[in-house]
Amino acid sequence: MTYENAFEKIHSLLTFGSRPGLDRMRRFLAELGDPQDKLKYIHVAGTNGKGSVCAVLSSVLVAAGYKTGLFISPYITDFRERIQINNQMISRETLTNAVERTFPVIERLRDEGVIITEFEYVNALQFLIHAEADCDIVVLETGMGGLLDCTNVIKPPLCSVITTIGLDHTAVLGDTLEKIAEQKCGIIKPGSVAVTSNQEAAVMRVIAADCRQKQTPLIESSSIKIKVEKSGLDGSVFDFEGIKLRLPLAGAHQLENAKTALAALSVLKEKSLISCTAQELQKGFEAAVNPGRLELLCGDPIVLLDGAHNPNGIGALQKAIKEFLSEKRIICVMGMLADKDIDSAISLLPGLFTKVYTVPIDNPRAIGSAELAEKFAAHGMAATAFETPCSAFDKAFEEARSDGSAVLICGSLYLAGEIRPHILDRIKK
Repeated sequence: MTYENAFEKIHSLLTFGSRPGLDRMRRFLAELGDPQDKLKYIHVAGTNGKGSVCAVLSSVLVAAGYKTGLFISPYITDFRERIQINNQMISRETLTNAVERTFPVIERLRDEGVIITEFEYVNALQFLIHAEADCDIVVLETGMGGLLDCTNVIKPPLCSVITTIGLDHTAVLGDTLEKIAEQKCGIIKPGSVAVTSNQEAAVMRVIAADCRQKQTPLIESSSIKIKVEKSGLDGSVFDFEGIKLRLPLAGAHQLENAKTALAALSVLKEKSLISCTAQELQKGFEAAVNPGRLELLCGDPIVLLDGAHNPNGIGALQKAIKEFLSEKRIICVMGMLADKDIDSAISLLPGLFTKVYTVPIDNPRAIGSAELAEKFAAHGMAATAFETPCSAFDKAFEEARSDGSAVLICGSLYLAGEIRPHILDRIKK
């Protein structure tokens, strides 16, 4: 089997969509020998900040000498980003070999009426690959929700982490913050410890009640005290317990993510579940990367790439723009998926941009660029629809080079992944 064949087989399962529930996953993993039971985990759920918290946790654990598995979604430019070992994508050979050995099981189960979805399959692959690599710890990001997310087949993790919760995937998870929080809390288990980012009061009540019911200790990120010394588009420098840390991820929301990661690391160290020196902590923070999250791709002109795609994420982006680019003219290139809360997201944007270029995304769930432009118009902002993301970026980039504007590409991580290689190639010319 070639890598291309393996990739095709994985994506052939995309037609089965996303189907919450754990029975299918447990059946499939049993066929593979339950590799998930051979590993230790830090399990991360939330609406926003999951990827950044996972990136910091993984980076620090690697710096501390642990063989660290990482499972994230979605990927930005290469599918193998989803399954990493020591912050490196697995090889094509590793993925191909795993698919070749396991896909016949998928086909046999299908004949028995058990349909495995793409996300379930990729998650099972990472369990198998990380177990066979003898990873010490796996940083495991949920896909959607928590309670019925297929990552939630694991035994009690070393730590469950709940990042900022907002309104997203409401059709599946519920239409209130409380309902969504209940789903996210599904990853909290007795016999473990839980950590939460700063949350709205209603969400915090749900998390606290869930932890009391499960008798699981809860640590809040607010217990972590940091003193910010410097912040900019290239990240922040801050003091934590006398240790100077540099986080190369921009925005005030990344400081909250950093505090959440520090809360998890601190409680794990306190319980002697990990060891980590000050130097290793510094090295880990310095090396943390999370492409497509307010990522500075060019300094002259400024080109920022951000995957914010819901009101909570757009709100964080709005704050960052006001903090770092308040004096700049900004050209926005934006594309979104139709199933997101587009109107609420756009309502946060008036007055931020000089121009808006709407673009399509190569995804069946995407809203067309013309329809997105109409939504901007409904909110009192003129927008020009482009046929491709690359043509819109090229236009914006040339204008920025001539008049000193900044270019911001946002609206979807799928858009970020699609356009990022083109941007990197374009700014070199």
